[in-house]
Amino acid sequence: MSAPSLHEKKPDEVGESTIKELDYSHISESRILRKLDWHLLPFVSLLYLLSFLDRSNIGNANVAGLSVDLNLQGLQYNICAAVFFITYAAFEIPSNMAMKRFRPSVWIPSIMVGWGVTMTLMSLVKNYEGLLAARVFLGVTEAGLFPGVNFYISLWYLRKEQAKRIALFFSAATVAGAFGGILAFGIEKMDGLAHLHGWAWIFLLEGIVTVLVAIIAYFVMEDYPETATFLTEDERHFVVERLKNDTQALATHFDMKFFWQAISDPKSYLMVLIYLGQLVPLYAFSLFLPTIIKNLGFAAARAQLLSVPPYVVGCFFTVLIGILSDKYRRRGLFIFIFSAIAIVGYGVLYGTSSPGAGYAGTVIAAIGIFPTIPCTVAWASNNAGGTLKRGVTLAIIIGIGNLGGICSSFVYRKQDAPRYHLGHGVMIGLLCLSCVGSLVGMIVYPRLNKQKEELCAREGITEAMRDRYRDDGDNSPLFRYSL
Repeated sequence: MSAPSLHEKKPDEVGESTIKELDYSHISESRILRKLDWHLLPFVSLLYLLSFLDRSNIGNANVAGLSVDLNLQGLQYNICAAVFFITYAAFEIPSNMAMKRFRPSVWIPSIMVGWGVTMTLMSLVKNYEGLLAARVFLGVTEAGLFPGVNFYISLWYLRKEQAKRIALFFSAATVAGAFGGILAFGIEKMDGLAHLHGWAWIFLLEGIVTVLVAIIAYFVMEDYPETATFLTEDERHFVVERLKNDTQALATHFDMKFFWQAISDPKSYLMVLIYLGQLVPLYAFSLFLPTIIKNLGFAAARAQLLSVPPYVVGCFFTVLIGILSDKYRRRGLFIFIFSAIAIVGYGVLYGTSSPGAGYAGTVIAAIGIFPTIPCTVAWASNNAGGTLKRGVTLAIIIGIGNLGGICSSFVYRKQDAPRYHLGHGVMIGLLCLSCVGSLVGMIVYPRLNKQKEELCAREGITEAMRDRYRDDGDNSPLFRYSL
């Protein structure tokens, strides 16, 4: 079958549908998008829900008595929370490259089995050393899921369509936070059953669920549009062609030069700074929200339940802003606005001793923090040209950003309770970094696009020449950056 002919487009018209209806008049683009959404997003969202639940449930376990039962002293709990992020960050780039080398339907379920088994065995730890070792291995095995699924989404959707999908997928994190509090409240009541503590049951049951879902994933995950079993042959060809046009037919094969393109690109590190300014507050929020609420004056069991509403509100705004970001094709502006909202939330927490006002601060912080993550990931994905470079760039940004989890594990110290001025102050400073970085991006990317437009006009470069620049990634004069 011959490839469908494409409309002639100006280079800056990035992301528009370019399939002539007369070539595929029997194919509805909106119907195909619905098919992609229904077959891809619910399952990958479930995978991320389990991932986020398993990495952050140590916070719920701690409120349920983990530190007391394991006799954790001083900063030992903080160290166990932090060490996860070291191995988590270190293995993200290798994992995304491995997923490109192997099939997603093999790689992602395999790492799920690994972290599910690790989580299950965490229920058996008896001391600080055992918990520390388990968190190290949990970081290794979970490393590939978040960057891997973001990379996976970029292989199916146009750049203008990704923020909404990443937001829907990432909203699983907020659901996990809410669900984790409810689960912990119920599971704690199993304390003593089979001679296990309540916190051990949290690890055991959530780990078993992860392993069972991983086994299902081996059989239901799709790999690439070219091989999608839920699309007809014409639909597969249609999806492949629209993706090819959206990226100016940039390279999709495995070659180490694309790895070097990604790690030597200064724009990658601008996105790292933006993401770092968001991820430390996100992880601190997840790890310490029950503790913060408890120290506002609420009982431990009530603190587990009161951790639910901030996540629910965060989930709503995450999806809403993802939709608006795609609609208006703006990433940096929404990142700036919602980082500023999060600053207001932490400012309230910093400045008040009232339980009611402090709790309102956690809700405002959730509204600000969660929507910025999918916008930043979509921005980074949109502006990295070529499949492998995109995968490595996402892994760099998410990997280095996750090192911030080490910081998030130490800034809320026992001696700072109940006001936690140090922790809240650090969060405000990092969110300011995200605001500044997004402003820089909003200045730099339009200038780069203008330079490329001038180069194309001066040299007579047109879409017909795009194969010449196939290996140039986003340095191609035909590539336009998202704003």
